Amino acid sequence: MFSTLKQAIAGAQILFVAFGALVLVPLLTGLNPAMALLGAGIGTLLFQLCTRNQVPIFLGSSFAFIAPIIYATQTWGLPSTMFGLFAAGFMYFVFAGLVRWRGIEAVHKLLPPVVIGPVIMIIGLSVATVASNMAMGRAGSEQVIPYSTALILATISLTTTVIVAIFAQGMFRLVPILAGVSVGYIAASVMGLVDFGKIAAAPWFAVPHFVTPEVNWAAALFMLPVAIAPAIEHIGGVMAIGGVTGKDYTKTPGLHRTLAGDGLGVCFAGLIGGPPVTTYAEVTGAVMITRNFNPRVMTWAAIFAIAMAFFGKFNALLQSIPMPVMGGIMVLLFGTIASIGLKTLIEAKVDLMAPRNLVIVSVVLTTGIGALELKIGDFSLVGVGLCSVLAIILNLILPKREAHHEGIREGQDI
Repeated sequence: MFSTLKQAIAGAQILFVAFGALVLVPLLTGLNPAMALLGAGIGTLLFQLCTRNQVPIFLGSSFAFIAPIIYATQTWGLPSTMFGLFAAGFMYFVFAGLVRWRGIEAVHKLLPPVVIGPVIMIIGLSVATVASNMAMGRAGSEQVIPYSTALILATISLTTTVIVAIFAQGMFRLVPILAGVSVGYIAASVMGLVDFGKIAAAPWFAVPHFVTPEVNWAAALFMLPVAIAPAIEHIGGVMAIGGVTGKDYTKTPGLHRTLAGDGLGVCFAGLIGGPPVTTYAEVTGAVMITRNFNPRVMTWAAIFAIAMAFFGKFNALLQSIPMPVMGGIMVLLFGTIASIGLKTLIEAKVDLMAPRNLVIVSVVLTTGIGALELKIGDFSLVGVGLCSVLAIILNLILPKREAHHEGIREGQDI
């Protein structure tokens, strides 16, 4: 009973960590946040079903689809866009089939540590600006909360999280993020930044509005290539959580199963009117900090997400959390992901004196952090997707030669 309670609390913490980014995507694209919660919850359960509940991953709203959703909605309407997103999920099954056919050895050949390490770093660093803006109270170019107030709130939540993660003992050590959010929320309430009126006006039970997809093959063809980037990001995400737990999930339960599970989640989100889902770097950071590797924690997080989709007041409560409170915690979590990528390079003893390795890592970091975008007609690759493709291509075409370290012999004239 006590073990179940600990798992439930840890699951609630995971949902708190994912919540900010999870609802941000529907808010930016005009979709329903409640459907994002429902899609994330059921999508995570479908993922666990495919992976036999072996991987501690939570699926949340994918940032890769923000711009395509906005364009498709304006061009074909929301129902057609949902059909396009449903179709995009099938790209994951194509990738899963390729992995199953060629085997994991082909994946390791395509994705050695010199490729995976910097890509994992980009998964964290590419969203560093989002975390910093949230901590400073900014939404895009708009200052939503006064700068000094926002920075104080972010510092409170970050400091609380760090103190609990490092110094807390026993049960309290498992909830550093929950502690950071709670203390930050209380501080925000004292500062008068929480609108309790919206919470009071919200109903206790509210059925979210479902959007029925409308068959539109133009929207489907537009969305299919978009899935390439998050599918590659998924591989990096699975390897990142493997680096945290010390297990190779590409072998057990298998990368083909994790890809298929993610694809099912994307298809389901398209059917109900929610944003597509993907593996969450924030959650991987939370797992690394708490050291709670039990996949059942993600089951609880999924259950809470589904319940929240129908719980009007609780949904309003979570949406009332001021942006800087979550931003302070994201500063820590995104940096943690980058650290995992660095750890991958160090443990594999990747020689950065070797020109090919230096080129691969340098190109990935620059294109990923700089958000370089490749456009070919309506198709575009940017961020994690683009730098992943570049890393794979460079690794395949650059010759493998031993690094030549030329030093000055003792007594040699300069």
